[in-house]
Amino acid sequence: MGQFHATTICAVRKGDDVCIGGDGQVTMGETAIMKNGAKKVKKIYRNSIITGFAGSVADAFSLTEKFEGKLEEHSGNLKKAAVALAQLWRSDKAARNLEALMIVADKEDLLVISGTGEVIEPDQPFVAIGSGGNYAYAAANALYNNTDLSAEEIVRKSLAIAASICVYTNDHISVEKL
Repeated sequence: MGQFHATTICAVRKGDDVCIGGDGQVTMGETAIMKNGAKKVKKIYRNSIITGFAGSVADAFSLTEKFEGKLEEHSGNLKKAAVALAQLWRSDKAARNLEALMIVADKEDLLVISGTGEVIEPDQPFVAIGSGGNYAYAAANALYNNTDLSAEEIVRKSLAIAASICVYTNDHISVEKL
């Protein structure tokens, strides 16, 4: 998966809760912060699915829009919609090179969808993407396996740790929860 200097998104499923959180930084090129409070996580499909994106903002909006269309086609079935989106990517030349990654989750599944048409189901009940993704993932792993924190607390703390290390991640954190 590509490295995007745009953001960090972290998702955690624990007990009956699933949360996705992201920071608010939008970076232009390598050196300029264009926005601090962008919202990169949201609820879609009748508030039953949460999504967070990292990468090119325009590509991420395009990706989210296409995904929402596939959710409608597949009556909200997350896995079927994700696979359909991946198939569309492989066959659509314009969509094939979208520079974005998305984490999508519902009450049952947690998936990473890439702009190259991959659908990945993480081995762990947590995942992180974006420029600070490795830092957030390591923090989520430690917190998940060694504390009694809730899914939302793990997401928030993992993103705060990533923000303290990664210059492309800030501490304007927004979280959505199912």
